[in-house]
Amino acid sequence: MSRQDADDVAVEGLLPPGTVIDLDNCAREPIHIPGSVQPRGVLAVVREPSFEIRQVSANVEELLGKPVAEVLNKDLSALIGVDQASMIRQAASAFGDLRQRNPLELTLAVDGLNRPFDALLHREPGGVLLIEIEMAYGERPFSFPNTYQAVRNSVEELNRADGLTALYDTAARAVRELTGFDRVMVYRYDRDYNGEVVAENKREDLNSFLGLHYPASDIPAQARAMYEKSWLRLISDVDYTPAPLVPAMNPDSGTPVDLTHATLRSVSPIHIEYLQNMGVRASMSISLLRHGKLWGLIACHHYSGPHLPPYGARAAAEFLGSTLSLRMVDRFDEDQLREQLAAQSLLNHLTAATRNDAEPLAVTLLGTPSALDLLPAAGVAVNVGGDYRVLGSTPPPSVVAAVAAWARGTGDEIAVSECLSRDLPSVPLEPDVAAGALALNLPDDQYVIWFRDEALRSVDWGGDPHNKAIAVREGDEVRLSPRKSFERWREVVDKCSEPWAPIQLDSAEALRSHLVEELYRRTRSALRVAEVLQRSLLPDSIPTIANWELSADYLPAAGGRVGGDWYDAFELRDGKLVVLLGDVAGHGLTAAGTMAQLRNVLRANLFAGTSPGAAIDELNTFSVHLMPRTFATVIVARIDLDTGQVEASSAGHLMPFLTETGVATAAAPIQLSPPIGLKSATYATSEFTIGRGQSMVMFSDGLVERRTASIDEGLDRLSAELAAATDTRATEVSAAMTPNDTDDDVTVIVLRRR
Repeated sequence: MSRQDADDVAVEGLLPPGTVIDLDNCAREPIHIPGSVQPRGVLAVVREPSFEIRQVSANVEELLGKPVAEVLNKDLSALIGVDQASMIRQAASAFGDLRQRNPLELTLAVDGLNRPFDALLHREPGGVLLIEIEMAYGERPFSFPNTYQAVRNSVEELNRADGLTALYDTAARAVRELTGFDRVMVYRYDRDYNGEVVAENKREDLNSFLGLHYPASDIPAQARAMYEKSWLRLISDVDYTPAPLVPAMNPDSGTPVDLTHATLRSVSPIHIEYLQNMGVRASMSISLLRHGKLWGLIACHHYSGPHLPPYGARAAAEFLGSTLSLRMVDRFDEDQLREQLAAQSLLNHLTAATRNDAEPLAVTLLGTPSALDLLPAAGVAVNVGGDYRVLGSTPPPSVVAAVAAWARGTGDEIAVSECLSRDLPSVPLEPDVAAGALALNLPDDQYVIWFRDEALRSVDWGGDPHNKAIAVREGDEVRLSPRKSFERWREVVDKCSEPWAPIQLDSAEALRSHLVEELYRRTRSALRVAEVLQRSLLPDSIPTIANWELSADYLPAAGGRVGGDWYDAFELRDGKLVVLLGDVAGHGLTAAGTMAQLRNVLRANLFAGTSPGAAIDELNTFSVHLMPRTFATVIVARIDLDTGQVEASSAGHLMPFLTETGVATAAAPIQLSPPIGLKSATYATSEFTIGRGQSMVMFSDGLVERRTASIDEGLDRLSAELAAATDTRATEVSAAMTPNDTDDDVTVIVLRRR
């Protein structure tokens, strides 16, 4: 299950109201229906349009001097008086969006004294009106113009801020100046909602939390959902005793009232415990949204005691948070665009370099700029065009090969891992070199792989011994604290790398597409060169001999792959005929080049009069010393055209057939010796005679090898075809044996004595 799926389950599977909350079930706590409020104000649940009070918080007598029984199921005037109730009725009827009119300024008589109060209105579905009544603090009236004046300078600073860091710092300082909290932090969340403190403004004597990380579990899914709906939450005193709603259920619906938008909403006891263990006495948070989703928080902490900023200051801070959200989105999008343009520029330089045919692709990818400039990482390994190279810090080749095999196994064009230790548990990985990887899967098992080291940063949670406001010594009895949150976060990211950003994934995809095209272009170019080379090495014509018929046929492999087959036929000065056929392992330009060298060495030795066995022996000596990685097979026959006497030698090659019309075929009696490329190998010359009416058929393995059958089955089929054939010319043999989709070159030479 993905993290998002888990979040969705957590929100849908909320606990029943009244369930005791602990660490095991806090992720399913129904925090939007706590059934109680913070006692700094009174909450009344009123039914519209009658304005009858259906529920009220139990602290109504303590704050307003009204017993619950005197106001419950009564008109709103029973709670706040006729005049004040009329003001609220008028506001509720005249304005659809009540939030824009908050607060309504009330003057209520409490204990014989007229005192100022703020009334906050919010309308819920089903004719429910929430009325929160708080004692008023600070300058009044605190209308929108005053709110803007309070934050105007800060908004101007936000508009001038150069980069996200400056935005965060400006917001943290401005919110602290507005609200008076001891510490104001800006949290930023990653895509999995793990948090990081990216800005901080605090009292000088407090420990810094800047740069610290917290796991996603610190803010469960249902809390994130609420932060996206209600942008500001205040806990003026973490030691408060919740004031329950009376009655607990709404009498009209029979369900708990939704307090998502209530500023007095009581908060989770788990969160209160967390704050208390930090030494926090009051807290406030402001949501930062990007495209309607929670992107971060402005978190405010107070340590010296309870703290209740005036509603106007809170409204100004909320306004600043919404402004920051807008500027943050703009700046983030600007930064994204800037990164995209920079990445595109690097990609253009890199792809332009790869078009230089004078340089191997692997070299161009590791030049200036390099693949490490395109995708920041600790190192990159490139295996392209038969060339393996690395740049930066990479694991050993065996580990790189294991990661490449894993990447191919994913079946994706681009394989991404931020935690290789989980994806490849059996591979010995060093997190400081290869915690994460991004691999481009290229044709023919080629690849480019970036490696990132572990993202875990060392954080000192020892604290400042002079700071007595924050708990710095924790025993086992402390369940929740920043230290333990960091430990949980460390478990989440242990042996993992920084995530691969969307822009980086786009750049990798674009580079891969270009490399596939470039590999195809270079391959086609190399194939054309190899084909020209191979064709130039095949004889333009073969000798025409009295009383003998010599024919040859060559067919390249399907798909235009150039192989290592070659043949030759020429007369010596003494009148004898030399016929030979060879096959170099591999395809392409390398095989063609190897073929050219072997062909020329062998031809020179044979033309000098060397016997077939001695000529192959010289060829093997040449190959072992000057072409040590060569592997080839070859068969050579020298024929006396007057007598039909044959001297022949085979270096690992399939034996030719001797055939005669109407007579069973047989392999020529030639001693088999090792292929070319083996040290200390020796090659013997065998002798036999081609009688009148007989043919000697030489062929490469492409004629008889098939994926669906053994080579012995292919040889048996060739023998049967030759025995039944009335025409054994090379083209007829090839046509009878070779399908259109053979994987290898096919070469046939037929020498027939009339």
